[in-house]
Amino acid sequence: MTIEIYRDAWGIPHLRAGGARELARAQGRVTAVDRAWQLEVERHRARGTSASFLGTEAAAWDVFARRSRLDDTARRCFAALERTDPETADWVRAYVDGVNEGLAEGARRAPEFAATGLVPGRWEPWTPLGVWLGTHILFAGFPAKLWREEVVRRLGDEAVGLFATDGPGTAGSNGWLVSGERTVTGQPVIAGDPHRFIEDPGVYQQIRLSCPEFDVVGLAVPGVPGIAHFAHTGKVAWAITNAMADYQDLYRERLRRTPDGNGNGNGIGDGTGTGDGAGGGAGVEALDPDGTWRPAARHTETVEVAGGDPVEVEVIETARGPVVIGGVTGSGDDPISLRYPPRVTEDLGFSALLPLLRAREVADVDRAFDLWAEPVNVVQAADTEGGLLHRVAGNVPLRGRDNRTRLVPAWEPGHEWHGWHEMPRGTVEDGLAVMANQRGPATPLGVEFAPPHRAARIRELLEERPTWSAPDMAAIHMDTHLASAGALLDHLAALDGLTPQASALRDRLLSWDRRMTAASTEAAQYAELRGAVVRRLAAHPAFTALTDPPAYPEVFRPWLALLPRVGFALENLLKADELYGIDRAAVVREAVAEVAAETAGKAAAETVKAAGASGTWGDTHRLAPWRALPTAAYAAPASPASYAYDEPGLSGDHDCVLCTSAVPGLTDLSARGPAARYVWDLARREDSRWVVPFGASGVPGSPHHRDQLPLWLKGDLAPVVTDWEHLTKENSDDR
Repeated sequence: MTIEIYRDAWGIPHLRAGGARELARAQGRVTAVDRAWQLEVERHRARGTSASFLGTEAAAWDVFARRSRLDDTARRCFAALERTDPETADWVRAYVDGVNEGLAEGARRAPEFAATGLVPGRWEPWTPLGVWLGTHILFAGFPAKLWREEVVRRLGDEAVGLFATDGPGTAGSNGWLVSGERTVTGQPVIAGDPHRFIEDPGVYQQIRLSCPEFDVVGLAVPGVPGIAHFAHTGKVAWAITNAMADYQDLYRERLRRTPDGNGNGNGIGDGTGTGDGAGGGAGVEALDPDGTWRPAARHTETVEVAGGDPVEVEVIETARGPVVIGGVTGSGDDPISLRYPPRVTEDLGFSALLPLLRAREVADVDRAFDLWAEPVNVVQAADTEGGLLHRVAGNVPLRGRDNRTRLVPAWEPGHEWHGWHEMPRGTVEDGLAVMANQRGPATPLGVEFAPPHRAARIRELLEERPTWSAPDMAAIHMDTHLASAGALLDHLAALDGLTPQASALRDRLLSWDRRMTAASTEAAQYAELRGAVVRRLAAHPAFTALTDPPAYPEVFRPWLALLPRVGFALENLLKADELYGIDRAAVVREAVAEVAAETAGKAAAETVKAAGASGTWGDTHRLAPWRALPTAAYAAPASPASYAYDEPGLSGDHDCVLCTSAVPGLTDLSARGPAARYVWDLARREDSRWVVPFGASGVPGSPHHRDQLPLWLKGDLAPVVTDWEHLTKENSDDR
């Protein structure tokens, strides 16, 4: 069967084949050629073997991956897929065959393999499921329960709401649907941008998949077949945001050793060479709610660490789930297990992927998302016949309220799962539907949601015009108004008796348009003031008890650090009726005096706080993408000694529609932001637009490695090319 590979001017692959299976193989092969390093990093992360070539910084993740049984869960889910949906299982196998065909060529092009000595490995049929699970295991933010537990223990129940906001490690998105009655063409438009950690190579892959059954353009996840989250088939288009649902539970366990060796579980040898399957001469038992000590699965594994000592990991799994914190120590805090739906159901929702590609109308998309599992998303879809969809999709267990908010004792009854929530549906009001991780249709499923500012601002902008076109949407993507600034500016306005310098700074900020543009000095000064307030609040004796969190594994520390928590919750903390006796007016007064002094040149210049009279927000608010290998040659191959680009300054901020997140009080650098932007036009698919932060290629020095960055920075979008005559044919493979 002939497989045709085309590229557009941006190097984006357009694939054409005689059937879905052949097309999946072509997708796997092209992805391996373009993104070999990225694919291998994700495969190793899913298996918990990335430290073997990335070194000590990757060891904490590998330990978590082993203890949470990511690879084993992916294997179980694929085995279940083979039983229940053999067509999809075979389609996934075809993708994996393509990856294995293209890895060697991709590895020859990617300098990271030579830099680390990594040799490409073999992908197994379940590897795409492992990649998907590893990418999304922290999406629901279950470590926030560890934070809430500490807040309650140290400050009391009433303090939890003060910090309830979109946290430092969660993922978000903007998305909006404009029905045909509100567009110039009479057909719907769907637009938005997923917010994630900005990675290089990017976490989304622009691609087109065409065969006699379907012709779909969209944003794929490298390592996973099909196009799950954002796509346009020509007749119907869809997009998602994170629903902010809570569907993972943490249990305090009571464990004990059994010296006779009983209770060492299944003694798994998982076939990866990473587990010894040994009981070590002793088993483990866990206390169940009925008061019975029951055997827990137990074995040991070794995490190899490049440049460091190997780490032995005891893997324990109770009836609730894998133990991810602590172990059988006999003292100290109880160990903690994680219960997550795919481990329980053996379903990652891959049966939705082919039906999505085959969708012709909204009803098809709706039925496909009935099969969705992980992560839980809010979906919007529209078709050319006037169909509209706004719903939640995924698996959320039914259980007690305590499970959703705190750690619960495994040995007490009442914390079991007993079925699954019916997924709620939203509405399209006045021809508009907006999703930005705020409370909405997913409210019954979650605990903490993003502040309403992004959603309210998007709706406000959309309501300014009676009709919209696809090209108009870029202006909404790039809006920088910061509504959350009001809480701090209100405190600032109430101050009197300030020094002349502080008064001048106050007046400038009170007349500021509250737009976080890269060229704005006022935005820079506001960010400095905000940071100074955050640091003072975090250092206040009222919060001293939260400064030293428990010694939980490193993976969970972003959720437990006090300073970022105060930074992201600043609006709540400033607006609360009372805050543990803290004189917030005094805090703001001290902070504005500090910033005013720095602006006047009176502060020591030992830091990079350059937001004085000539400093702008973009001077310090710069892009800080994550790279698995920071020391790789990310400049052109001709300059192998150059290890990083000078990343650009950014507009936007955490609560702007242009959500480029810094960590107030800690850094202005932005590691999180729009991982893609898209505009799906249902009138003419060729009028749709898209962009990613860097480019289609994951190979440093490639012409298409970073060629979309200028577009992304300005808010421009690349055209979605659909005419094969306007594409460049790369090759035809007769296979």
